[in-house]
Amino acid sequence: MQLEQEGLGPVINRIKRAQGQLGGVLRLLEEGRDCEDVVTQLAAVSKALDRAGFAIVARGLQQCLTAEEPQEMDVKKMEKLFLSLA
Repeated sequence: MQLEQEGLGPVINRIKRAQGQLGGVLRLLEEGRDCEDVVTQLAAVSKALDRAGFAIVARGLQQCLTAEEPQEMDVKKMEKLFLSLA
């Protein structure tokens, strides 16, 4: 299923923010910063990407359920997508 671009702005922004945070993690590592600082920033990146992933899956599910021409949903495939983010 192809995602419609409409409504993906917040997801794209979240991923861009995570990209910036990941750059920050690299800088912290290169500067030899404290382990706690590095792990805290890495956790923030991970959470941002997880939330973006869930938003994408939820958007796809919403599209399937509201489509004018309903598509048969592959429940196992959707379950696998959700679990891949867990």
